Amino acid sequence: MRQFWVFVVKEFYHIVRDRRTMLILLGIPVAQILLFGFAITSEVKDVQVAVYDPSRDAVTRQITEQIAASTYFVVVEMLDDASRINDIFKYGRINLVIVFGENFAENLQHTGEAAVQLIADGTEPNQASLIVNYIEGILASYARSAMPAATAPPFTIQPEVKMLYNPQLQSSYYFVPGIMGLILLQICAMMTSIAIVREKETGTMEVLLVSPMKPIYIILSKSVPYLVLSMVNLATILLLSVFVLHVPVAGSLFTLLLLSLVYIFLSLSLGLFISTMVDTQMAAILVSGMGLMMPTMLLSGLIFPIESMPAVLQWVSAVVPARWYVEAMKKIMVQGVGIEYVLTELGILTGMATVLVVLSLKKFNVRLN
Repeated sequence: MRQFWVFVVKEFYHIVRDRRTMLILLGIPVAQILLFGFAITSEVKDVQVAVYDPSRDAVTRQITEQIAASTYFVVVEMLDDASRINDIFKYGRINLVIVFGENFAENLQHTGEAAVQLIADGTEPNQASLIVNYIEGILASYARSAMPAATAPPFTIQPEVKMLYNPQLQSSYYFVPGIMGLILLQICAMMTSIAIVREKETGTMEVLLVSPMKPIYIILSKSVPYLVLSMVNLATILLLSVFVLHVPVAGSLFTLLLLSLVYIFLSLSLGLFISTMVDTQMAAILVSGMGLMMPTMLLSGLIFPIESMPAVLQWVSAVVPARWYVEAMKKIMVQGVGIEYVLTELGILTGMATVLVVLSLKKFNVRLN
């Protein structure tokens, strides 16, 4: 056992003295969680708006003030000439121009209708649609508040909308569990496979195998440091999620840690399995990096909902470990469920890890013989 811990300390020493490895292990996960949490978002925020208001009456001023008071929009310019609209879009300074019709308040008072044109930058269609929908919501809200009671219809059906678990519809609630699955799988599998293949490539694996320690302990000694560093990554991601991205952990922290530990063990087992299949570090990087990243991003539910996929892809996604981890993490972090609701995902991940460990050790022993 003393030799085992000597090998573990040796591997820690190799990791710490290699700055690139430390950057991959600790720097990239932080960058990814912040990138997906802030930059990649489906929310409307700080949209630059210009207003052309030829009527300049009290109603248009109130609507403009209401838009400016919203947390989604920033009114940066009041246009005096409609001919400038195309120019400000070309310079990329404005995302939306609101054009009020002439005699806006007078037409609204006498006819009940007034013209307003929304001109959006359509180079990003999804974002443009969201922006227009938000503005239409503000205009409809103003119309309801300004409408006299006498002009209201005899009765109205007013639906009450309630969003469970994510009332503000923040995209970080959706992305963070998926990014956790991607980061842990990619880092654990890639670094473990590279560490073992490096020993084979440099010829030091043969030296280790002639030592008195059993091969299984040699492999475990290569994996333990990455298990510890993965737990550090997990703690870092959770802290950033809660205190920076404001994604709550509504469920049991114990259940979350147990599930994550099983998933990390599965990822390390996958890295061990990859190391038995390849003979060079470059091949290990390609298989564990690109070979795992694309299926994880496309088939885990990180980008596309599993339910929206064709039946064939749904079956294929069942063998992607991140799918089950992401589903369980969403239940724990966002919905706040207990362990009894994630037993299926926990069982599948445990089964996958067991199969990978058995196959890896069997293949490793075959290659030794």
